[in-house]
Amino acid sequence: MSFKLTESVTWVGKIDWELQKFHGEEYSTFKGSSYNSYLVRDEKTVLIDTVYGPFGKEFVANLEREIDLDKIDYIVMNHCEVDHSGGLPELMRRIPDVPIYCSAQAVKILKGYYHSDWNFQVVKTGDTLSLGEKTLSFISAPMLHWPDSMFTYMDKENVLFSNDAFGHHLASDLMYNDLVDQEELMNECIKYYANILTPFSKLVTKKINEVVGLGLPVDFIFPSHGIMWRDNPLQIVQKYLEWAGDYQEDQITIIYDTMWNSTRDMAEAIASGIRQANKDVVIKILHVGQRDKNDILTEIFRSKMVVAGCSTINKGILSHMAGMLEMIHGLAFKNKKGAAFGSYGWSGESVKMISDSLEKAGIEVVTDGLKTLWKPDEAGRRECEAYGRKLAENL
Repeated sequence: MSFKLTESVTWVGKIDWELQKFHGEEYSTFKGSSYNSYLVRDEKTVLIDTVYGPFGKEFVANLEREIDLDKIDYIVMNHCEVDHSGGLPELMRRIPDVPIYCSAQAVKILKGYYHSDWNFQVVKTGDTLSLGEKTLSFISAPMLHWPDSMFTYMDKENVLFSNDAFGHHLASDLMYNDLVDQEELMNECIKYYANILTPFSKLVTKKINEVVGLGLPVDFIFPSHGIMWRDNPLQIVQKYLEWAGDYQEDQITIIYDTMWNSTRDMAEAIASGIRQANKDVVIKILHVGQRDKNDILTEIFRSKMVVAGCSTINKGILSHMAGMLEMIHGLAFKNKKGAAFGSYGWSGESVKMISDSLEKAGIEVVTDGLKTLWKPDEAGRRECEAYGRKLAENL
């Protein structure tokens, strides 16, 4: 399958309708995804990025239906993670001498993955490649989200090939942002940002301002996953600037794990107390053992406060909560407040462990944690509600 996007750009990627997990088991992709590869024809022909490795042979076969492979003059690799570069070995077996334009870090990564010394041409910000009437300009974008990442800009048609930036995991044959469901699209975009790009938010802001400072007109943004931005393409750039600015909505997310529902009872009572004190704030209550972890992290990203609760087991915390706290730490959320709670039977270490983990993650713990022995009775429920009211006051 191929799809003509502009007069000179043809999409030659792969829509992965069945994809459910990404980055191993770390990221849920319930709406599928795509691996976007682009063929640009001018006096010279360039291929920008490839597809995920398992689709390598299919990719090359489809590409050969679109063009004689020997007529490809250049390859550009904006990023070398295997979902982008996986089709490269199969392609290079057919056209081994075609130069590959990429960053210096990309050379190291490609050699590390594929153990081949292809015809690498290292480029950096400000370097250009003439295709004839049109010119490609390269923009280094290290740590967005790998050290090798870069953007490629094509003049005349004013296309930004943005790689992972401004992308999302959404399979659609409609191809364009103005044709798909807008709520579904933006939900996938914020999920992608929250779970992948949050740790690099300062770099996101810096790089966007740098690109804007170049004064390049942008009529299209073509990312490496998901659909293409043609209708007001800079709307996603503005969203990134918003999300990168220590983002929060008027929301509190309560996450919990529980053995016999005592901690769940606490979570619901705390939520009731928050509501008593603040009738407008959005409250989400999410069981970390049953809800998708990436959806949970997206809700935390949206929130002013995260309240985490867990029962104690073996002088520790339940495994799903432990994993969630580790992911919160890795994503380095900013501008969030937090608190801890939990039930226990005889030792009760979990609440302090959660508070310590939240503090380690850079979340401002606003009060001592709340512990309940066994299961909250009516007095215990009132204590939980009072705790919720106290948390609401800290907003």
